[in-house]
Amino acid sequence: MGKVFKSVEEIQLDGVRFVDARFDLQKKEAGYKIFEEGHVPGAIYIDLEQDLSDMGSSDGRHPMPNKEKLSAVFQGLGLSYEDQIVVYDQGAAPFASRAWWMLTYAGFPNVVIVNGGAPALEEKISFTKDIIKYPPTSIEFVWRDELYAPREAVKAIVDREVEATLLDARAAARYRGETEPLDLVAGHIPTAKNFDWEQLKSDGRLQANDVLRSKVARDEHVVVYCGSGVTASPLYAVLADEGYENIQLYVGSFSDWITQYDVEKGTNE
Repeated sequence: MGKVFKSVEEIQLDGVRFVDARFDLQKKEAGYKIFEEGHVPGAIYIDLEQDLSDMGSSDGRHPMPNKEKLSAVFQGLGLSYEDQIVVYDQGAAPFASRAWWMLTYAGFPNVVIVNGGAPALEEKISFTKDIIKYPPTSIEFVWRDELYAPREAVKAIVDREVEATLLDARAAARYRGETEPLDLVAGHIPTAKNFDWEQLKSDGRLQANDVLRSKVARDEHVVVYCGSGVTASPLYAVLADEGYENIQLYVGSFSDWITQYDVEKGTNE
């Protein structure tokens, strides 16, 4: 899949399309307000809930949008397959990864994430309040369905019909079922292993570590999930950056799974 994360020094700053994905799960309007206060010149804003989720669906807390919705979003933002797309958030957050994954799933071939996010960019570029509206585009999408694991594909893994490793990106206590602040049921999807995505954070950046590398091998089929498909996105992106090729994202994640199936508690190693 190629390199996913790039430092500001590695990015060609001219002639690229910047996508600002900053968001706050507790203050839903905060991301766009921060964008209005200052962003990379020429950047467009993409919203986790309005653009990258189907909030009218009951399939989890940040459900997978259908292809028609994503097509309308990306074309409405004036993006094309020829663009060199650079996505950023507030740094060491999951939102740029969610946008990167959705763009990659939609077939955009040249998408990277700024490691270090807006703070790293602002050290190199003067931010602006000017907002540019680009004309809509027309794209013949080539979807990468192999990157997405719907609920029934995960059920096949749980039932041992498909050989793959489920990797839960939530905090260990939530995974073990000791606490659950957001969903109605505590625990994890049966057979899943755990790797808390917060362990990827290092000095405002996201990067793999030996614990992750020991958890899943490069030749494994790995399906990552979290509570609602948001914080699993950086785990997916880091694995892709590390050269893992057979990985999928269960976008509905735990909040979708519990609408239909049972969970288990404890630890799987």
